[in-house]
Amino acid sequence: MRCAVHGIRAYLQPAFLICVLVLGAAGTLIRGPSIPPPRPLEKSLDVLDENGLGPYKVVDKSRIVNPDILRELGTNDYIQWVLEDSEVADSPVKKFLLFVTYYERPDRVPHVPEECYTGGGFQRLESENVIFKVTNDTFERRINGKYLLFGPTSTELLARGWEFPVLYFFRVNQDYAGNRNEARIALNRNLLLGRPSYFCKVELVFNQQLPAPSKEQAVAAGEKLLAVVLPILEEEHWPDGKRAVTDE
Repeated sequence: MRCAVHGIRAYLQPAFLICVLVLGAAGTLIRGPSIPPPRPLEKSLDVLDENGLGPYKVVDKSRIVNPDILRELGTNDYIQWVLEDSEVADSPVKKFLLFVTYYERPDRVPHVPEECYTGGGFQRLESENVIFKVTNDTFERRINGKYLLFGPTSTELLARGWEFPVLYFFRVNQDYAGNRNEARIALNRNLLLGRPSYFCKVELVFNQQLPAPSKEQAVAAGEKLLAVVLPILEEEHWPDGKRAVTDE
């Protein structure tokens, strides 16, 4: 009996226990975390209520037909709508593009506008972190995002003012992220815990008319639209079933 007790005590020594924990952790890393199931949309973005967009009218809808571009985009769940604000006239922000892309798995974060537009032959002229203050009578959010300004590489075209701003941010589960790195951190956290995750990129592109709006005009126009469209996305389309917590 004494020999048996001494044998058990040997397995309870700190050094042995540490080795077991290290080996167990190494085994987990080798196997990798289990891939969580997808989180599909509650409702397809294609059926987003156009009539619920207040002063905004959808004047064009487009789908990506090039299979290479669609493969690079990494999802079929998206909308590309050109919106027109009926409350403004002769304004650089009267008409702009709303581009929303949804990903039901956390396994990748695709190209952001910084890469997409420069890859398409434009140059990035400005880049700045911004905070979108999105409010209406029943809804309030402070969302970190990015402001970018792109222009043609041609000096002649650039001199003519052929430039356009882009605003974007991510929704990751019940939170928002202002850039790709923040989105990846949030997704990896859930992936390590084996929790299902999704993310969605919301992008506004002011390339429908000239001259281009200033940063202040673009951000204000973005906040106005987001106060209309975000409540719809949160309540009807994204799978959380709850609104995100407002950032302090």
